[in-house]
Amino acid sequence: MKEAKAIIEKIKKEIGAFEEGTTVQKTGVVTEVRDGIARIAGLSECMASEMVGFPGDTWGVAMNLEENEIGAIILGDFAHIKEGDRVTASGKVLEVPAGEKFVGRVVDPLGKPLDGRGAIPADATMVVEKIAPGVITRKSVKTPLKTGIKAIDAMVPVGRGQRELIIGDRQTGKTTIAIDAILNQKGDNVVCVYCAVGQKDSKVAKIVRLFEQHGAMDYTIVVNASASSSAALQYLAPYAATAMGEYFMAQGKDVLVVYDDLSKHAWAYRQISLLLRCPPGREAYPGDVFYLHSRLLERAACLSKEHGGGSLTALPIIETQGGDVSAYIPTNVISITDGQIYLDTDMFYAGMRPAINAGLSVSRVGSSAQTKAMKSVAGKMRLELAQYWELAAFAQFEADLDEQTKMRLERGKRLVELLKQDQNEPMPTEEQVLAIFAVTSGLTDDIAPAKVRKFEKDLLQFAQTVHPDVFGKIAAAEKISGDIEAELRSMIGEFKKREH
Repeated sequence: MKEAKAIIEKIKKEIGAFEEGTTVQKTGVVTEVRDGIARIAGLSECMASEMVGFPGDTWGVAMNLEENEIGAIILGDFAHIKEGDRVTASGKVLEVPAGEKFVGRVVDPLGKPLDGRGAIPADATMVVEKIAPGVITRKSVKTPLKTGIKAIDAMVPVGRGQRELIIGDRQTGKTTIAIDAILNQKGDNVVCVYCAVGQKDSKVAKIVRLFEQHGAMDYTIVVNASASSSAALQYLAPYAATAMGEYFMAQGKDVLVVYDDLSKHAWAYRQISLLLRCPPGREAYPGDVFYLHSRLLERAACLSKEHGGGSLTALPIIETQGGDVSAYIPTNVISITDGQIYLDTDMFYAGMRPAINAGLSVSRVGSSAQTKAMKSVAGKMRLELAQYWELAAFAQFEADLDEQTKMRLERGKRLVELLKQDQNEPMPTEEQVLAIFAVTSGLTDDIAPAKVRKFEKDLLQFAQTVHPDVFGKIAAAEKISGDIEAELRSMIGEFKKREH
């Protein structure tokens, strides 16, 4: 009897030890695999965006949750995956590593290094898909994000926490504007994330080299899902880049994220969706393609002090075909963002670079995101420029023009020349204010339009060497009027006498 009890107790202990040391894994079976997607049966409790493990240490992400099976995208090489393979649910939604050590590195959307400089130690992991900050946690956008581009900072200002779309045809300078904005953040304590989607590896390599030459990699992370990457990685890239930026925003820092470009991102999502047999709609895009970009761009925010005080600014890029901003994806993203910088093909080929169309470009934050000095000179400039374009069209058909109309036309020609700017040469705001003041105040009316850019360059050099304190006064000024205006006029007059 005693022996029987002892045997029973021993069996109970063995069973208890066995149960404590076991883990239950939810598994399924691959029923179909092709072109980077897999259909899996048996994972009935799988979550949306949950990571699932395939043989060979390959991971996927659950996308479509259907009644009898799920559709998943495969992250990485899928050539070895075949029907009948076991798939394991992880119980975790997709996360990417993030941290201070990622600054200055080139990584793929999963946080793996692409620059050949070894592994990157992560300080945290960030959820790739995240609900955007609510209205209560936000504050109004008031702090300028200076791009260093005169036409933008003066007429289409961008604020920290804003979503400003850069839109235009192929080869009109969209990426150049975004790159110049990143270059101009040097010394402004802004962490930048450049996300390349569907670009050539050679183009991304040139951009990285440019960042290194200007010292911009000291505060920039480059996330690259090139044209040679799978559609799954191209789809994930913008979300991963945003998650990496949110790590810094959570610490109260300011972040700028550039998405280059979301047209190719939509194409990658369309490819995935069609392979997963989602019903195609307009232009073969699935019905939720608007939500694809809205849930991404809504994550751009300026948080209140009670919630950390950080900000994330988004500069998405969209490519149009033949200047058609009424196409499906452009109209979607225009309705999501807080304004757009429209690049005009005709202006570009006419030599107006950057080719920013002031009439079609708008910032819904407006002068709230400008310095006080810039606000006082920029309003006048935009009005005079708008009048110039109208009068220039009218003057083609009218021979006799009154003196006032001629004066406005001549002033407008000088403004157009002033707004031209070499690429990768962003300007400090104080220098922009001085140059704009010189033209809008009529102090360049006696300068030939073709010589305005040389006049601007020489004037700024003169101010830096002879009157270096003037830029500090401009930065501190409430408005360019009174004593400041008199001092600027006197300085410009002194410069013109020396030149002549």
